[in-house]
Amino acid sequence: MLTLPAEADVLERLVAWGEADGSIRALILTSSRARSDGSVDTLSDYDLIVAVTDTAGFTTNDEWVSAYGEPLARWGDQSELYGLTKHFLGVVYADGVKVDYTVWPEALLERVAEAEALPEELDVGYRVLLDKQGRTARWNAPTYRAHIPAPPTEAEYRAIIEEFWWDTTYVAKALWRGEVVFAKFALDYDAKIVALRRILEWRIELDHEWSLRPGAYGRGLERRLPADIWSELAGTYVGPEVEENWDALFRTTALFRRMATEVGDALGYAYPLDVDEAVSDYLEKVRQLPSGHGGQ
Repeated sequence: MLTLPAEADVLERLVAWGEADGSIRALILTSSRARSDGSVDTLSDYDLIVAVTDTAGFTTNDEWVSAYGEPLARWGDQSELYGLTKHFLGVVYADGVKVDYTVWPEALLERVAEAEALPEELDVGYRVLLDKQGRTARWNAPTYRAHIPAPPTEAEYRAIIEEFWWDTTYVAKALWRGEVVFAKFALDYDAKIVALRRILEWRIELDHEWSLRPGAYGRGLERRLPADIWSELAGTYVGPEVEENWDALFRTTALFRRMATEVGDALGYAYPLDVDEAVSDYLEKVRQLPSGHGGQ
């Protein structure tokens, strides 16, 4: 059985590393483990900002990640904040702990202090674990409002509906061709994770006065959706057979139609039934075609 170390022990080891490394100026814990909202569980990541004097020393090689323990797997990326490059490196360790390191040039400590509002990665919650020069003392306190969606504009509402119905045409073509892998990508990712998920998140926000932070890529939908809606969504996930995916497609369109209509009614936006009816008719006709193959 996997037994992970206690949070206090993990943080103690990380802080000891930061204190011993002269190039590290600050360590800031962010996200769920920096909040007290009950969102942490045993497998929650440790999201750690590492502010350093020279980022090159942390990006030219990644041997430094072994300061905590034995790495099992890692993945990196980079992005910008206030015009400065920050480097991400997520690491899963042999003890089961996952640390998502974000390496900052130390200049960002001052940029954050000078900004009127916190960047989203800090506004979701942060806890200063180490600050050798007290440079985080002037930071704003988090509002915990980052990533909470605002009600969509009518144009945004219409755009996600158009996107969903566009996606369904690719599902139909792929199923007609017997291309189940692509069909499931178009259905389970494009149509559901990208488009339907947004509608479902808006539907949830209607019940909570636009105060909840959705989980990434649908995390938490099982807990937050009303039971009947969750049951319908669960019923849209099926195996690899072509016919069961056709049925799943039409269960998906039925759920999307109901949810998008409810969201539109609550916001005062008209659901584009003409688009729905025209594409639904197209999907039915494709399903009735003799089996096909090839093509784009």
